[in-house]
Amino acid sequence: MKRRLQLILICLMFIGTATTKVYAQETGHYVPGIMGIKAATLPPPGNYYIMHNVFYTANATYDGNGDKADIGFDVNVFVNAHRFVHVWEDVLWGANYAVNVIVPLVNTDISIAAFGVDATQFGVGDIILDPMVLLWNKPKFDIAFGVGAVVPVTEYDPTKPAAPGKGFWTGMLTFGGTYYFDANRTWTASLLSRYEMHSKKKDYDITAGNDFTFEWGIGKTIMKKVIWTVGASGYAHWQLTEDKGDDVVWDPTVKDQIFSVGPEVQCFIPKIKLNLELRGLYEFGAIDRSQGTTLCLSLFKAF
Repeated sequence: MKRRLQLILICLMFIGTATTKVYAQETGHYVPGIMGIKAATLPPPGNYYIMHNVFYTANATYDGNGDKADIGFDVNVFVNAHRFVHVWEDVLWGANYAVNVIVPLVNTDISIAAFGVDATQFGVGDIILDPMVLLWNKPKFDIAFGVGAVVPVTEYDPTKPAAPGKGFWTGMLTFGGTYYFDANRTWTASLLSRYEMHSKKKDYDITAGNDFTFEWGIGKTIMKKVIWTVGASGYAHWQLTEDKGDDVVWDPTVKDQIFSVGPEVQCFIPKIKLNLELRGLYEFGAIDRSQGTTLCLSLFKAF
């Protein structure tokens, strides 16, 4: 069964006693939920530090038919991700140019009674690098396009089900936009999509299928001394192509999917250039993966 966790990185894999094949479907790297209202809008030129704190919990996983699997599944994941962004003004084709690095610290507590799994582990997750992000800012809309990669810097160990590393590279294309419905840019709708392409897994002939994910948000901004934005956000995810390789022992024609929705509130304090975001997301419609809830608290600081 394919089990995909929220925020960065959990690969549930099990080694058979009579073989070295991996008895679990492979998953991609990008885990949605840290972007919401104005997901496709980046800040103006400058330097920024962003800290994402994400807690994901699930006690159910679903098979390829969308039926709940009775395997005694329970997982809790906390991710403290440190993100560094620099934006240059009007560099290429009339767009601002940005670079982005995310370093995640991941703590995982997982149990699966049917497999005799009960494990907890803390470590550095695989690092996300976005060396090219283009941002077009217009009066009625913003557009973002990016090319990036997920680098498997963490030591990969398939015998440790709570390990944060996944043992392969991921190339990622990002595209999206934010639309402003009024002249004051207080009503917004945003969509940010990501397409993932994966390399072969270290020490195994397994290549995960390509994934497509989009995060969305709609919101209303209230202009005060402290600027508030309230609304709803969520995401949708589909695996588009089959897993490949001689070590694939599951049914490669089964592809996972998941959806989520929930409330969000943002608070920007102009005096200290600080923005806070809080969102809660509830998953539904799971196929071939876990289904749970995510709580995300993010801090954005401009320098």
